[in-house]
Amino acid sequence: MKTDYQLIQDYLFGHLEQVMKQPYGAFRHPFIDPGSIYDGNLWDWDSFWAVFSLMNLAENSVPDKDFRTQLELHAAGNVLNFLDFQLEDGYIPMMVDGKLEGEPYLIAKHKEGVVLNMHKPFLCQQICLVSGMKGSFGWIADKLPQLEAYFACYDRYYLNQNCGLYVWADDVMIGMDNDPASFGRPRFSTANIYLNSFMVRELRSMAKILRGCGENTRAEAYEQKALTLVGAVQEECWDKRDRFFYSVDVDIKTRAYDWFHKGLGVFWKTLFIKTRAWSSFLPMLAGIASRDQAAELVKHTLDPETFWSPSGVRSLSYDEKMYNLEPTNNPSNWLGGIWIIVQYAVFRGLLNYGYRSEAEMLCSNVMKLLGDDLRKTGTLHEYYNPETGEPIVNGDFVNWNILALNMADELAGKPSIDRYLPFDILC
Repeated sequence: MKTDYQLIQDYLFGHLEQVMKQPYGAFRHPFIDPGSIYDGNLWDWDSFWAVFSLMNLAENSVPDKDFRTQLELHAAGNVLNFLDFQLEDGYIPMMVDGKLEGEPYLIAKHKEGVVLNMHKPFLCQQICLVSGMKGSFGWIADKLPQLEAYFACYDRYYLNQNCGLYVWADDVMIGMDNDPASFGRPRFSTANIYLNSFMVRELRSMAKILRGCGENTRAEAYEQKALTLVGAVQEECWDKRDRFFYSVDVDIKTRAYDWFHKGLGVFWKTLFIKTRAWSSFLPMLAGIASRDQAAELVKHTLDPETFWSPSGVRSLSYDEKMYNLEPTNNPSNWLGGIWIIVQYAVFRGLLNYGYRSEAEMLCSNVMKLLGDDLRKTGTLHEYYNPETGEPIVNGDFVNWNILALNMADELAGKPSIDRYLPFDILC
């Protein structure tokens, strides 16, 4: 009988062509989509994780040189397609649907002066992956002004100067769609730990790109920006009482009412948004957490009353009142279900801080989850029930489900694709 690893590998080999798309419609370059209901769409963090997982296949499982060549072409195409849609002020949308005629919705709204969310901080991280395959940053050197404009756009619209953290403009296409820390909340009010953790990696990835292009002075400026952001996350997002990282509310100020509030005003910069989600473990992925903080986060990870389940790490703590496993699209449901991207992010964070045995337990649960799904249904799904392991929605979803193989391969001693991204424990 085939092992879970073999079943997953065979399934993914049979679906690789499903996600590797040729130029069409609005896209001038080949690209990678997530599969399933997202066919034909180019997404920011989805395409990054697709490349991350497919690179592992190319290095460790697929001997075909043509596959690596095609992957390199499509991964670079992801980046170049997004840069094609960049506006003069640096704005890049989170998603583009190549099937739609006319101007993409997000682009049109931005031109109208409506500030919506922009490309999540994965553009430079994906460039680092592509450059790792190519062995050079030369292919992107002429795009450096566009990358600088991308960060300038983030600073112009999304950086809260009072606390030094980045905020979402709204709750649309934020990656973990219905995260209670952002979903349904006022515009520009949430400095999400997800956004700021990945922004640290994005800033450091830009520094790596600049060094690769011989721009060492500019590279140092981005390293310093990353360290400044780490300091803000530590100051504002770490709860010393709960021993946990939280997203925070930045809509904090003294509000004048006639003659009231003339004495001591609001001097604190943020308030914790105390809902516990998987994103609070991302500081271990990004190197933001100190070793002592990581030890506390691991305790939370392994707690069966909150995050740990027989199928993996829940996307929202089990004891939250929002915990919900209903199948839904637009938004997708991140209120507790098992998402494989969550498992890999937590897994990699555990390894970053030396928690190998815990990473092994998590990998074992994930491999069994997907292996059982393939034996029962013949396909993989987007997310799963933590208690039963049953699939919830969207069969034939490929994308970051491939990360299960990354987990197993890394534990087997094969080099992690994460080596192409900058990582240090920064605290």
